[in-house]
Amino acid sequence: MDQKKLDQQSQHWEKNFLSKPEMFGLEQSIAAEKALKFFQEKNIKNIVELGAGLGRDTIFFAKNSINIHALDYSQTSIKSITNKSEKLNLTNFIKPKVFDIRKKLPFEDNSVEGCFSHMLYCMALSNSDLECLNNEICRILKPEGLNIYTVRHTGDGDYKNGIHRGEDLYENDGFIVHFFSKDKINQLSKGFKVLDIEKFEEGKFPRKLFIVKNKKI
Repeated sequence: MDQKKLDQQSQHWEKNFLSKPEMFGLEQSIAAEKALKFFQEKNIKNIVELGAGLGRDTIFFAKNSINIHALDYSQTSIKSITNKSEKLNLTNFIKPKVFDIRKKLPFEDNSVEGCFSHMLYCMALSNSDLECLNNEICRILKPEGLNIYTVRHTGDGDYKNGIHRGEDLYENDGFIVHFFSKDKINQLSKGFKVLDIEKFEEGKFPRKLFIVKNKKI
């Protein structure tokens, strides 16, 4: 695995956030709509969003009275979220922070009701990175807290296309994507009960994804 290539992805994302913000979507994702419904059913009002991007889902959650800590390693992303939250008078709901999720998450043990991430898991993260991330999410969630995340799966048209970067990582158009099978999702569920793995599609390609709903044991 080319770790140097994986580490360079932050620069590629920063460049594209600045030059092509529209390619990341202007409206909330389908995943955020599904997650909001589930959070509301469970009366969850305080969540952490990991890999918040330019904030389309962050703003959507805040508009629906969800308090949200929005984390992303991109300065451009966090600046965008800050500006949008101020413009829309949502600063009481949104706490943005520049943060690399490969580090220990900046929250106390058993302190968070829910976590959400849209396609964060399928970024340039190794299996080892993903195991560490899963353990950290489990650590910060309260008992029976929810982790809802999405990944591109092995039925996606880009799987096994482009440059192989090790494990199930493939590079297309400069973006390295980690693709998931259901087996990999189950292997990453240590400390959780898998409540649901649902297929859905998004975008023009379309991207083929799973949305995963996990409950902390």
